[in-house]
Amino acid sequence: MKKRVMVVDDTRIMELQIEEALKDSEYEVVAYCRNGPEAIARYGDILPDVITMDILMPGMDGLETAQAIIEEHPEARVVMVSSLAYDDTINEAVRIGAKTFVYKPFERKELLCALDFALR
Repeated sequence: MKKRVMVVDDTRIMELQIEEALKDSEYEVVAYCRNGPEAIARYGDILPDVITMDILMPGMDGLETAQAIIEEHPEARVVMVSSLAYDDTINEAVRIGAKTFVYKPFERKELLCALDFALR
């Protein structure tokens, strides 16, 4: 059975890129959310194995969203996927409980390794 991934990103292109990267792997995208409030609302119904989370989104950003999900669901595994590569951003992501960070643009192998790492 494939591991279930919820993609949280405000751009549809990222959903398509992640779906493409996960082809013929042990992962599948089971949900796509365009913003933080939608991800928070849907997480409990979907209960994915792992979430990929963009940081820059309109309104509630990915760090706030990840923190809200992890506070409500401590078992949640979040992989931040962003072009923001600042140390303070990465440190904040780790502080709130994100498992790892993948830089955009990413290679397929990088994403798969990050998902594997998050599920250890």
